[in-house]
Amino acid sequence: MTTPLVDRMQGFGATIFGEMSALAARTGAINLGQGFPDTDGPAPVLAAARQAISDGFNQYPPPTGLPILREAIAAHQQRFYGLEVDADTQVLVTVGATEAIASAILALCEPGDEVVTFEPYYDSYAATIALAGAVRRTSVLRFPDFAVDEESLRAAFSPRTRLVLLNTPHNPTGKVFTRAELELVCALAREHDAYVVTDEVYEHLTFDGTEHIPVATLPGMAERTITISSGGKTFSTTGWKVGWLTGPAELVTACRTVKQFLTYVGSGPFQPAIAVGLGLNDDYYQGFSASLAGKRDLLIEGLEQAGLQVSRPAGTYFVIADAAPLGATDAVDFCWELPERCGVVGVPVSVFHDDKDAARTLVRFAFCKKDEVLHDAVRCLGALAV
Repeated sequence: MTTPLVDRMQGFGATIFGEMSALAARTGAINLGQGFPDTDGPAPVLAAARQAISDGFNQYPPPTGLPILREAIAAHQQRFYGLEVDADTQVLVTVGATEAIASAILALCEPGDEVVTFEPYYDSYAATIALAGAVRRTSVLRFPDFAVDEESLRAAFSPRTRLVLLNTPHNPTGKVFTRAELELVCALAREHDAYVVTDEVYEHLTFDGTEHIPVATLPGMAERTITISSGGKTFSTTGWKVGWLTGPAELVTACRTVKQFLTYVGSGPFQPAIAVGLGLNDDYYQGFSASLAGKRDLLIEGLEQAGLQVSRPAGTYFVIADAAPLGATDAVDFCWELPERCGVVGVPVSVFHDDKDAARTLVRFAFCKKDEVLHDAVRCLGALAV
């Protein structure tokens, strides 16, 4: 009997994150594979969720999201980026950024349309493009600087290009796209009359004074850009699954038309809580970023002492390291062996690639963990240098 899974989803099995987390649980290794914090978010946000449950926010919220959250999202875009967003027509609350991405791609792409994205890419990108029956066209970001290759990027565009799917700050590389790189992407999008869907969930997780530049702030882009973010990364509440998208009213309406048939609505009592988070003062945002920068530096030092070559990320909470100096020839094998060798779990970057050779020996490690966990991980990684 043939598999019941449709052809376009063949090749998409269990996610690497689930597999590596299961490996960590089975072996007792320190899990630096899956990107979720091991501490709770800010106390006012957690308290607001408990209060919302007590206040009865336990039924279906409005299809576009609770007004208090939509208004907070609009205020956030104005506060941080000077973007004028109408809370009633230009904001859609989603069940995490993953649903926002799916809603946008399914709403905008016909079968055979082409989607330009960079690789390595977050794994849901490839799956959602496949669900839409669209065609993935990629440009490779290469270790260690992950700079945009203009020739490769131009070659990814064609008369069938429908949209660009861009992630900055970028998972898994930790790259923050420069203004010049973004302007190149935008120029090509305008030239091919393509929409841009930009995943900015790590917008507040940048380091060393690096500036996050929303695509919608660039000239001529607000009218063709859907901007996606979420509260999970910014407030360490990944399990709440509160995301959103903003953009021109007609694009948001298109996304809402699809979204209503995915989950309809979700995360009712968590929506007012994320609204509280978006209104926290600058001290929170700056302090959170500074704390993560310290964790990044701690992990980088340990990886380098263990003998790996490391790319220093400007954002997110991931570090990419090359295991080739340790004799590794395939990061997939290396990661499956890592718990036994040193008691740490990472993720092979090649699973986020079409061009597997571009990341054959690269491993992603997450540093959004308690300092004591990172210290233990660094100590364990020292076994690799023996």
